[in-house]
Amino acid sequence: MEHTIESLAEEQHVGGGTKEIWRVTWILTILTLVELGLGFWMTTMPFEGTERHFVKGAILILMVAKAFYIVGYFMHLKHEIRNLIMTVVVPLFLFVWFIIAFLTDGNSFKNDKNKWDRDHLERSKQPMPAKEEGTHNLE
Repeated sequence: MEHTIESLAEEQHVGGGTKEIWRVTWILTILTLVELGLGFWMTTMPFEGTERHFVKGAILILMVAKAFYIVGYFMHLKHEIRNLIMTVVVPLFLFVWFIIAFLTDGNSFKNDKNKWDRDHLERSKQPMPAKEEGTHNLE
């Protein structure tokens, strides 16, 4: 059987049809609208409580789902070979791990500073002084 350039191109082309693009667009639109609705609903909640944390967690899960669709379809990783996907995903996970590690380390430093330097703890609890209108504090 003779392979022409056109037949090879047809064999290698996977997915990416118009229906699939519209489906992904509608999924991303719905996810965005749900996130916005949850965000506006969260503004009416009190700052304390587990309900607010539940909504924040739901928004984070929706954000990860949107990131999957954006990377998978619009960056064309869904139809790639596994090795190429891993060269993108593994550094991404390392980057997320670095961010979490740095935030945890910074929080630990803040807690230790409050624990060992009582003067810093007292100053951090005082409210910020009100700034007068029209003045610039350059300190």
